[in-house]
Amino acid sequence: MLTPRRFLPPIAHLQAFEAAARTSSITTAARELNLTQSAVSRQIKALEDLLEVELFYRERQTIRLTPGGEAYAREVRDALKKISTASLNLRANPFGGTLNLAVLPTFGARWLAPRLPSFLAQHPGTTLNLVTRLTAFDFRLEAMDAAIYHGTGDWPGAQTHRLRDEYVVPACSPALLERYRFEAPADLRKAPLLHITTRPDAWERWLRLHGAPAEQVQGMLFDQFSTLAQVARAGLGVALLPAFLIEEELRTGQLVRALDLPMQTAEAYYLAWPEDRADHPPLTAFRDWIDAEISADANSHN
Repeated sequence: MLTPRRFLPPIAHLQAFEAAARTSSITTAARELNLTQSAVSRQIKALEDLLEVELFYRERQTIRLTPGGEAYAREVRDALKKISTASLNLRANPFGGTLNLAVLPTFGARWLAPRLPSFLAQHPGTTLNLVTRLTAFDFRLEAMDAAIYHGTGDWPGAQTHRLRDEYVVPACSPALLERYRFEAPADLRKAPLLHITTRPDAWERWLRLHGAPAEQVQGMLFDQFSTLAQVARAGLGVALLPAFLIEEELRTGQLVRALDLPMQTAEAYYLAWPEDRADHPPLTAFRDWIDAEISADANSHN
């Protein structure tokens, strides 16, 4: 059923309203849109007349959103962003074949990005757009075709595909290893232990697994593995890091294993996608490709 026209205002009206709402200024909105102040005011008034709702309180020379206008501004801003993104995607690839993928920052930078030329060479008609995310989100609210995340296989409203397990290792700089000369898991408690915010109990789990005291484990806290690895390289402590994400540092000796005692984490890496995108050709191609890459990775380490 078609939506009544009154609920589909002209884009020009919405742009004027969004700019004024964001800047709290008709003058600034007019400058941004390259219009006159009176033109912006007329478009906002036309929008209010169309909706039969007041969007701004007008006080002398200032404007202020009404409660309804504030909620409407958030929705309009998201809608305009989606239209803009769709237009950019179409312009970049007029024949279709765009995959919008959310990916964990360190996984994206260290593992995925170096391998993407292979995917694009195999699928030259596909445009791949990447955004980084640390946490899961609602596919119903964000225009993403898929996401790579670390966790359990449970993502409400989405289908998931397990990509790989994860093993973390205690890693540090060669200088720190030389200083402490770790021989047993309990020895690590003598050195600063570095933590990641997304897995605050990782050190406790590792210590308990290897029979070492796990009470009151404190230390510096970081929000990304890439930063954590850099700080460990700088000699500021021992970090529990996914082995496959620090292969280069281990190979070159920038990082070393404090002890050769890995731990498999309870979670794994998954590819997730909205149920209505399951048969999206670029997603199908990407799913097959990343499976093959991960299998090749596993075979190279056997």
